[in-house]
Amino acid sequence: MNKKLFTLASTATVAAVALAGCVETKSDVKENDSATTETAGAKPVIELLGMASSEQDMNIVRDQLVKNGFDVKLNIQPDYGSFTAQQDAGNFDIAISSWTTVTGNPDYAVRGLFKTGGDYSRTSDETVDKLIDEASTLTGDEAKEKYKELEQALVFDNAYIAPLYISQKFQGIYKAEVNPDTVRLPKSRAQAWETISFNDEGKNASETLVLHQALASLTSLDPVKANDGSINTLNTNMYVRLVNLSDTDEVVSEGSLSYDHAVAENNEEYYFVLRDDINFAKVEGEKAVDTGDLVSAEDVVFSLNRAKDETSVPDHRTYSIHENIDTVEIVSDITSLESVKTADGKSVLEELSDELPAAISEVVTDEIDVDNAAGKYQVVKLTTPNPFPQVLNYLAHQSGGIVSEAAVTAVNTFDVASYDPNTDIAYGDQSTVTEGASYANHLAASGPYILVKKNDYEATFVKNPAYQAGTENEPKIENISVRFIQDNDSALSALRNGEIHVLQSVPETKTDVVEGDENLQLKTADSNAVSYLLFNTSGRETAKSADLRKAVLHSINQDEFISYYQGKKKPAVSTVSPLIDTGLKLEADSKKVKEFLKAYNESK
Repeated sequence: MNKKLFTLASTATVAAVALAGCVETKSDVKENDSATTETAGAKPVIELLGMASSEQDMNIVRDQLVKNGFDVKLNIQPDYGSFTAQQDAGNFDIAISSWTTVTGNPDYAVRGLFKTGGDYSRTSDETVDKLIDEASTLTGDEAKEKYKELEQALVFDNAYIAPLYISQKFQGIYKAEVNPDTVRLPKSRAQAWETISFNDEGKNASETLVLHQALASLTSLDPVKANDGSINTLNTNMYVRLVNLSDTDEVVSEGSLSYDHAVAENNEEYYFVLRDDINFAKVEGEKAVDTGDLVSAEDVVFSLNRAKDETSVPDHRTYSIHENIDTVEIVSDITSLESVKTADGKSVLEELSDELPAAISEVVTDEIDVDNAAGKYQVVKLTTPNPFPQVLNYLAHQSGGIVSEAAVTAVNTFDVASYDPNTDIAYGDQSTVTEGASYANHLAASGPYILVKKNDYEATFVKNPAYQAGTENEPKIENISVRFIQDNDSALSALRNGEIHVLQSVPETKTDVVEGDENLQLKTADSNAVSYLLFNTSGRETAKSADLRKAVLHSINQDEFISYYQGKKKPAVSTVSPLIDTGLKLEADSKKVKEFLKAYNESK
């Protein structure tokens, strides 16, 4: 991808650290110095870039490199902005980086990071590019084998990255008030609110569930205009999608806009049969009101076409996630569903008809004709230009949320090319929900909750009264407050005091605090977050010499990271590791380090 991809919080979170008591910093960005990787005698000098927030990881990396014959120069930056400035200036040989695959599919884990021209890529390798594209079209064992080839080329053949570990997820629940069994901890998708219930279910209608996030400034409440930690969870719960991810990253229709979905045997056509028990909600007097407007196939077509179109909104943040969508249309002929076969030999019509309130007797193109109980359904067909089964994972991303065509077009009356944020108000601007603002709340929510108002302290949500009422997916709790607490230790204190009811990210160093509190319960799950060393492949010795990179690679002993974190980390090979176990493994090998360093020195 050569387009803008994902912002910091939901994608590439980069971290690096300093030695306590021995901190070297650079306050000014200097031009890339191609001679920084010098040799002190026979020892190559490696500049390690990072932020001060991951001190222990940097300590371990430094010690492992020094042990294997390197001198290590630390470039410590206090925050992410300073870090990226140093990285963009090329002032590093290796940088401690991490990536979380929030869509549950391996293509997201590699395309933007390692393909030539990718938004975060410092790699330009035709073999890697080809393998990324080939793997994206495959499933099952074929995909596993192709991603194994990719890992071999990316890590062992060329050492473009050096893996450190896979992280885990730790969630704290105030079980004195909230039923822990109703609080999900998915591997990839954002926290799902509609299942949560108080222990005393009678409180669900009267008490407020208090959740937490660190960021108070919301990028945008338009799901295609933002992809970061300030809005991922909020937009996930405000907008329904065609499909969802299960807690273990399976693509499912449960809790989505579709009763079911089917994939044609060519892996280029995708069909979704829509439910008719979700209407858009709007806000009147700080209450959620049923608009009577069905979340329909027309809204799906509108939403996904704007999702894939870079020019549909100013500062589109997510269009490259959906660039493999070719067409989106409403099916008008039921016989077309009978003639298309799926991989298991069934017709699409059969596949879509498994779990419906009534058999499909008619497909309709106008929402006014929809009546599921009478067998009248809307079916949406999506095509991709090439086989691309992972498109379903991208549809489960928050940017695939279905918005109201009427509500969005009523607000976005400006010309996108000449949009001025100082004078123009776009759908989803946080100013329209901020207390004291002169603008009216114009949100139209297709999901289980709608944002009523926010201030610097909290965001207030209420239940969508027209969201799958009477089904198991109807939201349990009426009112939710998302409390903004930037400091994680303060958030943990708030959890212990019952000021918040769920802390989605308990620091792994504080899990014993949660486990030792009788009012709390700790939940643990696998995650898709991988930490790794990223090599500078432009202007430095690490760019010129694969032998030097491989010497660094084989200096890394992942067991030492796992031991330090008391078993709360797992071995990694690449950013694909949490998703597909290719069978490859990185072993620390000082003999190989010496061989590669010798080859490097001889080539100079």
